[in-house]
Amino acid sequence: MLPEDHRPNPRLDRRHFCTQTGAGFGSLALASMLQGQEPKLPSKAKSVIFLFMFGGPSQVDLFDYKPELQKRDGQSIQNEFRRGSKTQAVLQASRRNFAQHGNSGLWCSDAFPNIAKHMDKLAMVKSLTSDSFAHGSALLQINCGRILQGHPSLGSWVNYGLGSENQNLPGFVVMLDPRGGPTSGAPNWSNGYMPASYQGTLMRSGTQPILNLRPPANIDAASQRAEIDLLNELNRNYSQDRNGYSELDARIASYELAFQLQIAAPEAMDLSQETAETIAMYGIDEPKPEWHPLALGPSTFGRQCLIARRLVERGVRFIQIYSGGGNAGGQNTWDGHHGIEENLKLHCPEVDRPIAALLSDLERSGLLESTLVVWGGEFGRMPVSETFNTGGKPGGRDHNPKGFTYWFAGAGVKPGTSYGQTDELGEAAVENPRHLRDLHATILQLMGLDHRKLTYFHGGLDEKLTGVIDASPIREIMM
Repeated sequence: MLPEDHRPNPRLDRRHFCTQTGAGFGSLALASMLQGQEPKLPSKAKSVIFLFMFGGPSQVDLFDYKPELQKRDGQSIQNEFRRGSKTQAVLQASRRNFAQHGNSGLWCSDAFPNIAKHMDKLAMVKSLTSDSFAHGSALLQINCGRILQGHPSLGSWVNYGLGSENQNLPGFVVMLDPRGGPTSGAPNWSNGYMPASYQGTLMRSGTQPILNLRPPANIDAASQRAEIDLLNELNRNYSQDRNGYSELDARIASYELAFQLQIAAPEAMDLSQETAETIAMYGIDEPKPEWHPLALGPSTFGRQCLIARRLVERGVRFIQIYSGGGNAGGQNTWDGHHGIEENLKLHCPEVDRPIAALLSDLERSGLLESTLVVWGGEFGRMPVSETFNTGGKPGGRDHNPKGFTYWFAGAGVKPGTSYGQTDELGEAAVENPRHLRDLHATILQLMGLDHRKLTYFHGGLDEKLTGVIDASPIREIMM
């Protein structure tokens, strides 16, 4: 007998049928139409580029200007450094200089001089909250909607709801920082309980963007095609009576995709097709800084941002790029426990020029009208000088899930807007606080998906990215 999760199921059979008919939509979208539950909404956005600052960027040093914090530098307050645990802590003013920019007058610090030129394109949300003070669970919540492993990631949900626009490239691509992957690892781009074909594909810079993609030198294309056809036929025969067993369909799809990727992936990542002006704009030709062993400069993230633009041009739905990598707690990520100034000096120049170039490049090519750009991390930082994790050494900032900043740009976003506020010190959201589930609802809405109707039947439940607690898109930042 098949395991319970693999037994034929009328819902899964219907989705299986919709997938196999290949009408150009995600299987869920068609299944929902059959049920009268169409999850799609009018939308300009076709793709997402999610710029993820792993470790938790400090909102009070970047976008959330707090004059009261500047005035009260050095004063002691009661600070909730972990949920329900308070201690005496010393306020630490930002050492950055803030200014208002553009016609919108949005605030940005001198840590991001190039992004500051694009503030009129951005919609700031300064009142986000999440549930965890810990990196691993906080990462899972922003990427998958829950603090526990096993749920599909945001990119999986988007591709599930909308389907792919390019059969020769993955619909969901992830690019990691060369210093390492994020805490909690691959579950951050997992398909969870969805079919395996919806998981994120890791792409690397260099001659092998996807590992193990090249065939052996002694196998020509015709022989490889015949081998794949035979494997697919065997898998299809085996799966005929096992419609609820998605791994076989995913394997067939992966063989086909891998065959096409041998040509498509290297071409998409071939930056020799770009002009010298474009390469310079992204900072790709900049040498690696020598002042710090962890410093990368803009070259790596710039290359990834330019590849993201090329992938969007080719119809990839969801691209996530990580800045910061390896074990949390050090200066290799945005986790500024051991000195926020050193952390900003390391990481801000690595992303500032590339992000500004990406926004300019998308705009001049007309792609910004159909591409949603999202920036943020798993949480923010506290307005106090941390001593809890540093052996008493001052100068750092601890995790802060109680009030932090994200920004959006591009398709469907109301540019030059600011929504929500933290308190006068920047510690907690007090005006229009919004949970991460509202952030997810907003991204889905901008992509033309209704978060209430975008469901996947699993374990007897119609699962949603936003979970069982009510969520609402942040309509104030939408056009």
